Amino acid sequence: MNSHLESIHRLEEKIAYLERHVTEQDKAMLEMSDAIRKLSRELKTLRERDATGGAGGGSVGEDVLPDERPPHY
Repeated sequence: MNSHLESIHRLEEKIAYLERHVTEQDKAMLEMSDAIRKLSRELKTLRERDATGGAGGGSVGEDVLPDERPPHY
């Protein structure tokens, strides 16, 4: 009978560990989902800005002068 109680105790410990692990994974998945949503909005904004020719924020290459020497010269 004692071995049955030990087996039950081990199973209860494993279940508790797995429940905690699932909870942590759920939290991590929600954080990743929020980050993906935020990055998707930022990407959409950048694509729209690029499609309009960089109006309102300037295009990526606007800051560089065409005959500017690289910093290593």
